[in-house]
Amino acid sequence: MVSDELWSLIEPLLPVPVPKLVPGRPRVPDRQALCGILFVLHTGIQREYLPQELGFGSGMTCWRRLAAWNEADVWDRLHLVLLARLRAAKQLDWSRAVIDSSHVRAARRGPKAVPARSTARPGSKHHILVDGQGIPLAVSLTGGNRNDVTQLMPLLAKVPSVPGLVARPRRRPDVLLGDRGYDHDKYRRLVWAQGIKPVIARRGVAHGSGLGVHRWVVERTIAWFHGFRRLRVRWERRDDIHEAFLRLATCLITHRHVQRLC
Repeated sequence: MVSDELWSLIEPLLPVPVPKLVPGRPRVPDRQALCGILFVLHTGIQREYLPQELGFGSGMTCWRRLAAWNEADVWDRLHLVLLARLRAAKQLDWSRAVIDSSHVRAARRGPKAVPARSTARPGSKHHILVDGQGIPLAVSLTGGNRNDVTQLMPLLAKVPSVPGLVARPRRRPDVLLGDRGYDHDKYRRLVWAQGIKPVIARRGVAHGSGLGVHRWVVERTIAWFHGFRRLRVRWERRDDIHEAFLRLATCLITHRHVQRLC
């Protein structure tokens, strides 16, 4: 499940394992643990049912490895490496960016898993910012009751500074597109202050803002995220574990675009 090309990008980013002080069972290789993590991400299977005969190691081993790698910012650094490759090949569309969110049901309450205003069921939100082609630039996780517009500036701040072969690093698109959920003059001013032109649909006007011709790319990217069955429902109580899955999925989606360059 982990190609040699993808593993060559991930392996240098992994933290050096701490040697065991007490002899015991040999450490599960990182590549096998990563295969187990990807198996859970793709299938949505519970960690305790991870097939041992496939050599992934136990579900707890995969969970600990995922949490440790997320804490070491492995996925964020991998995402930056992939974006840099796309920019070097002139495959990032900085002319515009599109922002949106999706609500996912949570199996239980926990950090960032609270009921939305319209329902009593706990849930979370995936906030996603993509470039003009739908390549994810930044993602974040919040509770289901958070208003979309409150995550506009934090999500823009999460966009990494992407280097190029010759040009200066870049992290700001020219234009930001959003639906009516981001309609607020205060945030329009904040976006303008970043040197970005906000193009956001307004509430109370006739339906049909005309932004759909460009906004569809973020809807497609959200569908790509939901293609990972583990992200359709939040089963994890710990928010850092679910966010680690979300960041890993971001890297996999971005890596698909890198593969098209070959």
